[in-house]
Amino acid sequence: MMFLENFTVDWILINNCIQFMIWGITSLFLAEIIRDSYHALCHQFIWLGKWHNKHHAAYRRDLSLSSQKAYVESQLYHDVVESVILVVLLIIIALIVHQWGLWLGVVYAITFLYGASLRYFQGTIDTDYNHLPGPLETIPSFWFVNRTYHWRHHFDDVNAYYSGVFPLVDKILGTALSLKGKTIAITGASGSLGQALTRELLRYNAKIIALTTNPHNIENKPGVKVILWQLGQEKELRETLEKVDILIINHGINVYSDRSSTAIYNSYQVNTFSALQLINIFSETVTGPDAKATKEIWVNTSEAEVSPALSPLYELSKRALGEIITLKRLDQICVIRKLILGPFKSSLNPYGVMSASQVAKGIVFLAKRDFRNIVVTVNPLTYVLFPIKEFSTWLYYRVFSKGVKSE
Repeated sequence: MMFLENFTVDWILINNCIQFMIWGITSLFLAEIIRDSYHALCHQFIWLGKWHNKHHAAYRRDLSLSSQKAYVESQLYHDVVESVILVVLLIIIALIVHQWGLWLGVVYAITFLYGASLRYFQGTIDTDYNHLPGPLETIPSFWFVNRTYHWRHHFDDVNAYYSGVFPLVDKILGTALSLKGKTIAITGASGSLGQALTRELLRYNAKIIALTTNPHNIENKPGVKVILWQLGQEKELRETLEKVDILIINHGINVYSDRSSTAIYNSYQVNTFSALQLINIFSETVTGPDAKATKEIWVNTSEAEVSPALSPLYELSKRALGEIITLKRLDQICVIRKLILGPFKSSLNPYGVMSASQVAKGIVFLAKRDFRNIVVTVNPLTYVLFPIKEFSTWLYYRVFSKGVKSE
């Protein structure tokens, strides 16, 4: 009997500890969600923005301080105010819910208040990691907010990139990638998806450079510049690509059941090697202190990476492209997004079950939430199989290949 009583007591103690840990972790996420939500509200309401703008005024483009006075003022009008609001809200929530673990979030918020108050009253400069001055050396992080990610909030688009530690709020709001004012080049721009992407991106105030072999098929629209481009002329696009923020590689051919030598050559030349040459040329333009933050490549590798497309050479050439993209991502030259697209109606696939417009909307929706692998398909298996395939391939390449810097 005593054994059972001791077991019951131990189990209750373990259960309480587990609950405390769960609520404690929840409180930390809750603290960051509240902090990021307040940050977003500061950019929506003028009366809040007046205080928050003190924070923006404290930094130059390289994240060096404009002045000690501006920095100290930003501590009072932004950091202290934000921390007080955060502490009060978390205390209210902890009192209402009656879970001891939630007080961990209160303690977490108090550390922010203490640090900001100390910096203000002592007049010291002790900036956090995300505001350290200097050139940006890494690409924006996906799981956590790093310097490059946060830099974009200051100097790319102040109405985006609100998150401070976890980019959850940005992913929910669709502010994890701003397309406003971005110059976006699209290959295969005269095709069904190319035209649909152009229309969708223009809705977000992007500037489009349409790279195409059929310029007469593209409507003359404000914000769209058409450039005639042919296969084998990739190097001639270098000057254009230097001015581009996002390169979308969308051109391709489908030879269906043909397996002749010519079909093999053309499939790989168009679907694989041309795309890789454009990626290499664009990668060479990722220079300067800000390029890591603003330059991106989106590559349409298609659902053929993990499932049949009823066209062997299309599958082989697209899979080869997808494998090399996974390899290139390891060097983190810039953000590279894969577009894993199911069958949509186009000149390459007149039997597609989705519309190009639907696919384009899905691509942009997920890109604005910083998905690096953008899957848009009606096949549920792809959502399961592709992440498994991509992770295992990434792990293999990471273990058994050397980066450019390490050679």
